[in-house]
Amino acid sequence: MKRALAAIVATVAGLVLLLGFKTHSARQSLQPPLAATASSPPAPQTSAPTTALPTTVPSSSGPPAKKPSAAAPSAQPQTRAVTGSSIRTRYGNVQVQVKFTGAQITDVVPVRLPDSNDVDQEIDQQAVPILIQETLTAQSANIQAVSGATYTSDGYIQSLQSALDKAK
Repeated sequence: MKRALAAIVATVAGLVLLLGFKTHSARQSLQPPLAATASSPPAPQTSAPTTALPTTVPSSSGPPAKKPSAAAPSAQPQTRAVTGSSIRTRYGNVQVQVKFTGAQITDVVPVRLPDSNDVDQEIDQQAVPILIQETLTAQSANIQAVSGATYTSDGYIQSLQSALDKAK
């Protein structure tokens, strides 16, 4: 009787863990909120200078002079693109180009991906957007490989790291 009870409890616990498991497809559906999260940090930064302005309001000539100088540096960061090394993988070469605005990674564009058959193309379509989103979130090459696309992920990460090294 005790064994039967232990088996039932273990089965229920296993089902709870299984139902709570999140797959990569669930992760892809979360990408728009990640993009929204990435766009939300600039809003608090905008509100921080707004709180700083009321403290400088008593001197009327001070805030107008500070506003243009604060706007000028935000327009100054240069946009540049750096192409990483072409990395040879088991299924083909992987190469990415990283776009920067100032020191911030703003986009990653795949230059070369394995594409010799339909399976390669399907893997690329699923894995590369995840890798790009991870890169934009991490702002580095310290990202996780995508399950089922290990070779493409490893090549992507190595090419990304070489581009980041060239950019410094």
